[in-house]
Amino acid sequence: MSGPRISASSYSNTAPLIWAFLYGSQRGKYEIILDNAPARSAELLAQSRVDCALVPVIEYQRIDDVLLVPEVCVGARTSVRSVCLITNGCDLESVSSVALDESSKTSVALTKIVFREFLGKEPQFTSAKPDASAMLRSNDCALLIGDPALSIVDGENGFRKFDLVEVWRKFTGFGFVFAMWMARRTSAETVRMIDFAEIRNEGIDHLPEIIANYEPHLSLGHEEFEKYLSQNISYEIDAAMQNGLELFYELSKKHNLIPKLKPLKFL
Repeated sequence: MSGPRISASSYSNTAPLIWAFLYGSQRGKYEIILDNAPARSAELLAQSRVDCALVPVIEYQRIDDVLLVPEVCVGARTSVRSVCLITNGCDLESVSSVALDESSKTSVALTKIVFREFLGKEPQFTSAKPDASAMLRSNDCALLIGDPALSIVDGENGFRKFDLVEVWRKFTGFGFVFAMWMARRTSAETVRMIDFAEIRNEGIDHLPEIIANYEPHLSLGHEEFEKYLSQNISYEIDAAMQNGLELFYELSKKHNLIPKLKPLKFL
């Protein structure tokens, strides 16, 4: 095993981007570290413990000396299903307190932008473990991401579910990028040798195997899970998604969610 050390989340929506590293053409070529929480990959990259990581995009503005890997992402053009705000039935306009899923950072920033920029509100924000019922015992609203969010059905158990990409798109007209591969500038030469776009394509070609692997652990049926990975999640950045990413960074700076605004710089 040689080459750069790589880190990624083990959420189901990242599976097509890492399938080749675990089971396909790249198996055994690199050391890959998996963790349930996307924020963990950001920590490893910031600490220079890995050379490249699939990282929540907000961290590009917070980690020094990193470059974005082009073309590849975890995002959504219209609706995402796995990043959502949950209430006990009330509208977002009525929310005065929000429990934030501690697993991610991009979605936390997006939630604060939605309330501050689009709804003109400043609810009380607290961090919490991803458990909708527990979060809503003492809050009007809960942010959930990843597989826990997929298990929430709008209208079930009195929950009302707001897809954050749908909310973002309503106000901006853009899609949204949640995570991208990022590399330390000092590791750029070796990371550049990895064809992340081709690796993504290989994973997408093996969606049946990926679905079979995750299906026993999720509440979604086979067809719904296939639709989620093939239609809701976008693994390629189009122009509207990149415009959305740039606007997200601008609004993050406006609302003091990042220390400075860096232009996009790619590997």
